[in-house]
Amino acid sequence: MSHPSERRAGLLVLLALVGGALTVALLTVGATAAPGTVVRAVPAQIAPVQTPAPPTAPPGPADVAAGGQLYAVACTTCHGPGGEGVDGRGPLLIGVGAASADFYLSTGRMPLDRPLGQAERKRVAYPPVQIRQLVAFVASLGPGPAIPRVDPVRGDLAEGNRLYANNCAPCHSSAGAGGALGHAVYAPPLNRATPVQVAEAIRIGPGAMPVFGPETLDDEQVASVVRYVRYLRHPEDRGGLGLGHLGPIPEGFVAWVVGLGAMLVAVRWIGTKD
Repeated sequence: MSHPSERRAGLLVLLALVGGALTVALLTVGATAAPGTVVRAVPAQIAPVQTPAPPTAPPGPADVAAGGQLYAVACTTCHGPGGEGVDGRGPLLIGVGAASADFYLSTGRMPLDRPLGQAERKRVAYPPVQIRQLVAFVASLGPGPAIPRVDPVRGDLAEGNRLYANNCAPCHSSAGAGGALGHAVYAPPLNRATPVQVAEAIRIGPGAMPVFGPETLDDEQVASVVRYVRYLRHPEDRGGLGLGHLGPIPEGFVAWVVGLGAMLVAVRWIGTKD
C-alpha cells in the first residue's frame, strides 16, 4: 500500500501536468495568424483611427512660398537650396513628390538627426500647417507621387492578408512588429502608422523598402493592405493569448518551457518511486 506522502506527490505531479498542458494550449493555439491564412472580414475589427487627411484642395502659391521660406531655413544644409541634394548629407528632392515629403515629415523622420543613419520615427517637428507648406514646396520642385487618398473600409481584409503575407511579412513580420534586415538597417513596426502613411510607404518605398507603384498594386489592393495592417493592431487571437503578437518564437518558447518542464517533473517523480 502506497504511503500518503507518495499519493500526495503523485497528485501534485498530475496537477502540474494538467496545468502545463492547459497553459500551452491557452498560450500557443491560434496566437498569431500565419502568413497565407485567410482571415474573415469582420467590420468591427476596424477601430476608428485619427488619420491626418490629405489636403482637400491643391496647395496654392501662398503655401509654396511659405514652404520655400521654411525649407531655406531648415532643409538647405542637407538637401541644397533647390532640392538638388548634398553628397553625404541628404538625397535629391526633385521629383520625389508630395507623398514622400508628407511621409517623412508626418512621421518625424525628417529632420534627420544623423544624416547617414536610417530615418527613425520620432516626435513630429512641425505643426500640420507647416508640414502642408513644406510638402507643397517639395512637390513644386518636380512631378512625383501625390499623397494617396485611401479608405481602409473599402479594402478586402482577406485580400489584404494575402498581399501582406506575400509582400510585407518577410520584413515587417507576420504580426507587423518589424525586424532586422542587416547591420543598422531594420523594417520598422507598423502599429503607429496611419492609413495614409502606410499607403505613402507603399508608393514611395522609404529606406530599404521597395516601391510598389500602381502597376504592381492598384489603389484597391493598397486599401486592402492598409485595412489588414489596421487589423493587426487588434487581431482575433482565436484559441489563446497573443503573446505580444511576435510570432512563433515566443509561442515555441512557452511550449518548450512549460511542456518540457512538466515532462521533467513527471520523469523525476517516476524515477524516485520505490
